[in-house]
Amino acid sequence: MGKKSEIILGFDIGGTGLKVAMIDTDRGKLTTAKQRILTPQPSTPRAVAKAIKEMLKEYDGYKGPIGCGFPSIMRKGVAKSAANIDKGWIDTNVEELFEKETGHKFYVANDADVAGLAEMKFGAGKNEDGTVIVLTIGTGIGSGTFLDGELFPNTEFGHLLYDGNIYEHHVSNAARKRLDLSWDEWGERFNKYLSHLETLFSPDLFILGGGASKKMDLYRHKFKIQTKVVAAKFQNDSGVMGAAMYAKSRMKKK
Repeated sequence: MGKKSEIILGFDIGGTGLKVAMIDTDRGKLTTAKQRILTPQPSTPRAVAKAIKEMLKEYDGYKGPIGCGFPSIMRKGVAKSAANIDKGWIDTNVEELFEKETGHKFYVANDADVAGLAEMKFGAGKNEDGTVIVLTIGTGIGSGTFLDGELFPNTEFGHLLYDGNIYEHHVSNAARKRLDLSWDEWGERFNKYLSHLETLFSPDLFILGGGASKKMDLYRHKFKIQTKVVAAKFQNDSGVMGAAMYAKSRMKKK
C-alpha cells in the first residue's frame, strides 16, 4: 500500500479576507472546498482570532496543527509590521494568540512567503533554479523570494519606496480598484514596478499570484521586461496550500 498523505489545515489571513481549507501536503491539493469570510473590521488581534475560531467549527473533527500565512513580517511567530491590518498586531505573538483562542497548535509565517512555498513545490516554480520572485497581488503586494528553491523570508518588496510612498499603494489590486484604472493602465504601472525589481535583483522568473493573477491575460501584453513572467498555478489557493506546507516543515524540525 502507498504512503498515506499528510492532511493539514491551512489558513490564509489577508487584509480583505480570511481563507481556510484542508490540504494534502504530499500532493499539493485542496481536499475540501475553501471557506472564505471577510476580514473583521477593524482587524484587531482579538477580532481576527475570534473569526478564526468560528471558521474552525467547520472542521470540528480536526485535531492536528494548523499552518497560517499572515500579512506581516514574521519573526518566530511574532508580527513585526502591519501594513494592511490593525496596528495592534505589531509585536503580537500570533502563534500564541491563535493557539490560546482555538486550542490548536499554530505555525505562522509571512503570507507571501508561504504562497511561494506552494508555487515552488507544486506550481509555476517547480524545478526552477536561480532567483524566483513570487508576488501576491491583492490588498497589498506581498513577495516571496527564492534562490535555488530555498526561501529568503520577509522580503516585503511591495514596501519599496516609490513617489513619496510605497509601491503597493500604486500597483496593488486594491490600488487599481481605488483609482479606477483600466487593466491597460494598471498593467503599465505594474510593468514599471517589475522593471524596478528586475534592475535591483536580476531574477530569473516572476510568478504573479493573488486575486489579479486570474486576469493576467488582460494586462500581460503591457510587460516589456526581459525576465519571464508567469501566473501562479494555484492563484488564490497558493496561500492556504503553502500555509499547510509551512506547518509540516516546522513540525519536521522539532
